[in-house]
Amino acid sequence: MLPCYAARATLATMHEYDSGTELERLQTARTALSVLEPRILAGEPWPLAEAFGTEPEALWGPREVLAHLAEMLPFWLGELERVVDGDLEPVPFGRIADDRNRVALIERDRTLPLRVLFTRVDRGLHDWAERLPTLSAEERAKLGRHPRLGEMETGGILEQFVIGHAEDHVAQIEALLPPHPD
Repeated sequence: MLPCYAARATLATMHEYDSGTELERLQTARTALSVLEPRILAGEPWPLAEAFGTEPEALWGPREVLAHLAEMLPFWLGELERVVDGDLEPVPFGRIADDRNRVALIERDRTLPLRVLFTRVDRGLHDWAERLPTLSAEERAKLGRHPRLGEMETGGILEQFVIGHAEDHVAQIEALLPPHPD
C-alpha cells in the first residue's frame, strides 16, 4: 500500500486551455485503467486499508484508490457545474481532503465488487470527456473559491481536481501492482 496522495508541488494557474489535450489526458488515464484492470483483478483479494483517511499513516490499496476515483469524478463535475452556473463570483465550491462525506463514501464503496468500481470510474471519465468540449471560453474563465486553495478559474479546477488528480491515482495504482510480466 502507498500513501493516499502523491505529492503535488504546484497548482495549475494556466489561462489558456486546450480541450484537445485535456481530452487526450483523460483518455490516456481511462485507457491505462482498462489495461490495469486485469492485473488488479488477478491480485484479489486485496486487503482493505486499516487507515484510509487523511492521517499521515493512511495507506491506500487498489480498492481505496478505485473507490475514491469513483466518488470524486462525479463530485468534481457537479462542483464545476456549480461554478459555471453561479451568479456571484467567486462561487464557493469544493471540499477538503478530510471531508466526512468523502471519507465515508470511500469506506463504503471500497468493499464493492471491483467490476462495479471500474464501471463507475469509467462512467465518470466518460462524463468528463463529454463535458469538456462543451465548455465555452466564458465558462472556463468563471471563478470559484475553494475552501483551502482560494480563487480558481474552472480550468484550474479541471487540472487540480480532475485531470491531474486522475493521472496521479493511475500512477498510484501502477505502483501498487507487481511488475507486469513482459
